[in-house]
Amino acid sequence: MGNDLLLKNASYLNVAEGRYDKADIRVSGGAIADIGSDLKAEGETVIDAVNKFVLPGLIDCHVHVTAATADLGQLGEWSPYYVAFHTAKLMGEMLDRGFTTVRDAAGADFGIHDAQAEGLLRGPKVFFAGKALSQTGGHADPRPRGRQAYDACYCHPHIGRLADGVDAVRQAARDELRKGAHHIKIMAGGGVASPTDRIDSTQYSLSEIEAAVEEATAANRYVTAHAYTGRSINRALRAGVRGIEHGNLLDDESLELFKEYNAFLTMNLVTYWALEREGRKFGLSQENWEKVAAVLDGGYEALGKAHEAGINLTYGTDLLGGMQVHQAEEFAIRAKVMPPIDVIRSATTTAASLIQREGELGTIAVGARGDFIITTDDPLKDITVLSQSKLDYVIQDGAVVKTANTATAVR
Repeated sequence: MGNDLLLKNASYLNVAEGRYDKADIRVSGGAIADIGSDLKAEGETVIDAVNKFVLPGLIDCHVHVTAATADLGQLGEWSPYYVAFHTAKLMGEMLDRGFTTVRDAAGADFGIHDAQAEGLLRGPKVFFAGKALSQTGGHADPRPRGRQAYDACYCHPHIGRLADGVDAVRQAARDELRKGAHHIKIMAGGGVASPTDRIDSTQYSLSEIEAAVEEATAANRYVTAHAYTGRSINRALRAGVRGIEHGNLLDDESLELFKEYNAFLTMNLVTYWALEREGRKFGLSQENWEKVAAVLDGGYEALGKAHEAGINLTYGTDLLGGMQVHQAEEFAIRAKVMPPIDVIRSATTTAASLIQREGELGTIAVGARGDFIITTDDPLKDITVLSQSKLDYVIQDGAVVKTANTATAVR
C-alpha cells in the first residue's frame, strides 16, 4: 500500500555521490516509480520543489520508542496501555523531525510495528529487537540490589529479559525471532541507565554470544550488542556480532576489527549530552547520572577515530523520556567532527545497510520507498537545517505527513 506523488523541479541529494541532481520524481503506490525530466502529472498529488532541497527520509538506528522515562526500572511497572499512548506521542514527534524509519534497540514489539504498518499509529517505520537479552545483573536487569523477584511477563513493558547460559540465550533469541524481531539485541557490557553493573564490565560469555549470533544468522537476521569499552566491543565482534551500540570507549584494536568484519557502529552522543543536562529531571538516578561523564568525553574522541578509520557509522540517539525532543541534535554534535555529507550518510544509506534495506530506504532511486524530507536551505552547507528540523515537508511512502507553515504549492 502507498500513495501517489509527483515532485516537480526537485534538487535531490544523491547521497552516495554527495551531490544534488535535478529531476522530477514520481511515486506510485508508495515507491519511487520514475526519476526524469518533465514528468507529467497523472492525477497524483503534485509538489513544486523548485528552489528546495530534497533528501531521503531520515533513519535513526537507535531509539527506544517505549522509553517514556529515563527510569527504565520503573518503566516495567507501568501499564502497557499507558506506555502505548506515550509511544504514539513519541513516534509522531519522531516523524515530524523527518525520521521516516527507526530501528528500535529494545522495547518495541510486533504490535507497535504492525500498528504503524497498518496506519493505526502515526510514526516512522519500525525495525524492532523486541526485548534485549541480558545476563543476570546485566544492563537490562532493572532490579536494585535488594530486590530478588523479576517478573519477565511478556506484557510487562521492560526493555529486556534475563537469560543465563547458552541454552537459555538460544531459547530467548529464538523466542524474539518467533515474534518477528528484525534483529537480536544483547547486552555485552555495562551501561549508564542500569542499577548494578559497571561501565567497564563485560557481559555474557563468548559461548552465549555465539549462540545468539548462530540463531539470528539462521533466521537471516543479525545481532547487535550494547558495549562501551574496547574489551567488550572486541570480544563481541570476534563472536560474530554485526553491530555495536555506543562504543564510546573503543580502542585501536576495535577499529581494526570493525573493518575486518565489516561491522557497524551506532554511536549516540546526544543522549549523554542530554543526560548530563536533564537526566535527573526525567528520572535518571544520581548514581547513574554520575556515570555519564565517563562516556561523554570518550565519545567525541571515539567518533573522530571511527570516522577517520572509515568505519560503517550509523546515526543513533538512544534518548529516554522527555529528552527525546533532542533527537535531531545528534546532527550538530556529529558535524563537529564529521563533514555534513557523512553525517547524512549515517542517517540514510549506511543506516539502510545496517537494517538490511539497502536500496529500499535511505536513498532516492527507482524502486526505493517514497520517503523524503524537503528543505528551503541546503543541509550540506548548514547542518542546523536538520539539527533544528527546519523542514518544509516530511513525506512517507508518498504521503505528505507534515508541512511547515510556509510550505505551499501542494495540489
